[in-house]
Amino acid sequence: MKIENDLLLRAARGEEVERTPVWLMRQAGRILPEYRAVRASLSGFKQLVETPEFACEVTLQPVDLLGVDAAIIFSDILVVPDAMGLPYKMLPGVGPAFDQTVKNASDVKRLRVADPGDLQYVTDAIRLAKKGLNGRVPLIGFAGAPWTIFCYMIEGGGSKTWSAARRMAVQNPALAHELLGMITESTIAYLKAQIEAGVDLVQIFDSWAGVLDGRTYEAFGLNYVRRICDAINEVPVTVFAKGAYPSLKSLGELNCRTIGVDWQMDPNWVRSLVGPEKTLQGNLDPAVLYADFETIKSETTEMLRRFGGRRHIANLGHGVYPDTHPDKVRCFIETVKEFKHS
Repeated sequence: MKIENDLLLRAARGEEVERTPVWLMRQAGRILPEYRAVRASLSGFKQLVETPEFACEVTLQPVDLLGVDAAIIFSDILVVPDAMGLPYKMLPGVGPAFDQTVKNASDVKRLRVADPGDLQYVTDAIRLAKKGLNGRVPLIGFAGAPWTIFCYMIEGGGSKTWSAARRMAVQNPALAHELLGMITESTIAYLKAQIEAGVDLVQIFDSWAGVLDGRTYEAFGLNYVRRICDAINEVPVTVFAKGAYPSLKSLGELNCRTIGVDWQMDPNWVRSLVGPEKTLQGNLDPAVLYADFETIKSETTEMLRRFGGRRHIANLGHGVYPDTHPDKVRCFIETVKEFKHS
């Protein structure tokens, strides 16, 4: 199916675009009252993720209500460990939690490489969303990077330090690599299933890349992201490795089209390290959307100028915060759409 607004895909491929495309990480979520209404009608977050009709509905909402240039399928990165045999739950006001964690070799042996068939609810939602979009904008698929998934499987939930995950990498690197390999195989199969279902681009989220130093991230993080990038050649790939400042040059060498830039990175510095052949995505500080409309416009305009107008996809430097007013998000999107590079 021909995509009517293919700005995102052209920007990812480095082709000429009439303007900078724009979307937001976590755009299908809590900022929209329409999302909250759907969520309130269900038993909880997991029912929303695992019911294709509802996941499709909230995937389409930002396209219809905010005017973004792409949809991203509504799901969660933790569906992969769930399919590997380590189920998670989402606790209100707390976030993700696992009743069981991986502590030793016996725990790893109880896991399996995920079968994409166990994640059919995601691919079914993708097919429904593609039908609902009807070629208006691209649909983005995604997965968590192996190191980030590993962190949750070891820690059992969120952490300020991720010390248990880092301890396993130090004390039992062979076991850590065995688990990371299983996560990587699972993720490759899962992303390929998403592509077969119809996504036009995929993003790999390495949210906890920044808790490792450069050498350790190369061994336990980037090494596995590289394997995923090398395996996915059907659609453009974006890698968002938050806080991976020592590894930017290596990120630029990945077999991917786009590098996500968090809000603490200077785009010119990133460009000098990753080179001219990558598209950059980002990187407005999400907190700017708490400001007044004029400040949002001026900060967004300044961000666009810093990226220079070529090979750029406008986004925030992290996911939009859930207490952000939708009108502030619309201001950001409209400012990007109206901006003209001189």
